Amino acid sequence: MKQFFYFLLLGAASGLLGACDEFDIAKDTPACVRTQTEEFARGAASCKTDQHTIGASVKEYRFQNQTVYVLDMGNCIADGSAEVIGENCQRLGFLGGFGGSTTVNGESFTKAEYKRTIWQN
Repeated sequence: MKQFFYFLLLGAASGLLGACDEFDIAKDTPACVRTQTEEFARGAASCKTDQHTIGASVKEYRFQNQTVYVLDMGNCIADGSAEVIGENCQRLGFLGGFGGSTTVNGESFTKAEYKRTIWQN
């Protein structure tokens, strides 16, 4: 009986620990950005990358002397825009969309330096 109790306790603890990181998000992502990414990922659950589709992603860049994140639905939404946020989740601007915006804070985002993908569906 004692062994069964320990086995049950270990199983419950494993389930709780696994549930904490439902999405495969880079471990050293700032807490605020992690929360935003989780919310974004829930909304983008059906937008997966395959041989015909570029799925949703959150990518990290260096832009205007700060780390920024681009939350992008990929090509799952026609004429959709990608939100650009800072490390503290302040909204900096949008890229793409119907008008094809390429600037954030008055500067071309082509000057941004890609660092990594922190989440991709």
